[in-house]
Amino acid sequence: MKGILGTKIGMTQIWQDDKLIPVTVVLAGPCPVVQRKTAETDGYNAIQLGWQEKREKSANKPELGHVKKAKVKPQKRLVEFRDFDIDADEVNVDIFESVKKVDVTGLSKGRGTAGVMKRWNFSGMSASHGVKKKHRHPGSIGQSKTPGRVYKGKRMAGHYGQERVTTLGLELIEVRNDDNLILIKGSIPGSNGAMVIVKESRRTVN
Repeated sequence: MKGILGTKIGMTQIWQDDKLIPVTVVLAGPCPVVQRKTAETDGYNAIQLGWQEKREKSANKPELGHVKKAKVKPQKRLVEFRDFDIDADEVNVDIFESVKKVDVTGLSKGRGTAGVMKRWNFSGMSASHGVKKKHRHPGSIGQSKTPGRVYKGKRMAGHYGQERVTTLGLELIEVRNDDNLILIKGSIPGSNGAMVIVKESRRTVN
């Protein structure tokens, strides 16, 4: 499965066939190939790509030994792509020239501590009819004596966002090889400047 690592730049819009299309710009690659895995040695075929170089003093000894074999500098992130192989020592955006749909994985924006209405889309309690200072509360969270506890997984207020999210079947609008840019229709997970994983989509999303 073709894939690459990149940085989310932000959103803009472009004209295409007299239509204004909202797109997300991703600065992708070039990503060095840090490791190759084969079915004979590892049980499956894959390549490991790196994202953004970091200082050698910021890497520990196992990391330095790992990248030394590939003759590359220490990387901030290493991501593995199964069933994907390439003869070159680095992966660029040109691998997506024939791709129409992609899956994008990123870390969603952190929203901090949120209530049930924002976090779980609860409707809240009544605006009147005896309700006082409880308008955004969840209401009952369980029974009294039986079972005498709150069930695990009960949707309540808490930390919202900052989770790994994958958006499937996004349309790939344009690949700009000279600028290492990928233009993807619509929005993708994560804040501007965050790392994203772009893979060729194998699923059909209507």
